[in-house]
Amino acid sequence: MDIKNAQLAVDEWINEHGVRYFNELTNMAQLTEEVGEVARIIARRYGEQSEKESDKDKDLGEELADVLFVVLCLANQTGVDLQKAFDARMYKKGKRDHDRHHNNEKLK
Repeated sequence: MDIKNAQLAVDEWINEHGVRYFNELTNMAQLTEEVGEVARIIARRYGEQSEKESDKDKDLGEELADVLFVVLCLANQTGVDLQKAFDARMYKKGKRDHDRHHNNEKLK
């Protein structure tokens, strides 16, 4: 599924099951919460913190999908065409950063 269709799928779900979008500030707080859940998994599973027993069943993919869902909600309710914005960003990064990382001594 491309980003444009993902935005449409989220909008359909909101309209059918979610009653309405939470306001932008609530969704921003929700996004922060979801990113925190991703950070917790990464810090404990891949970082130096020990993983608590209660965290071992957490699914990183599901948490990342929660982040994506809220990002798509924010894009929808603020009128952002995320597909267009993402395509433009990838073009810019491809042009601007084509050799940048290859020439970075820190990455060798």
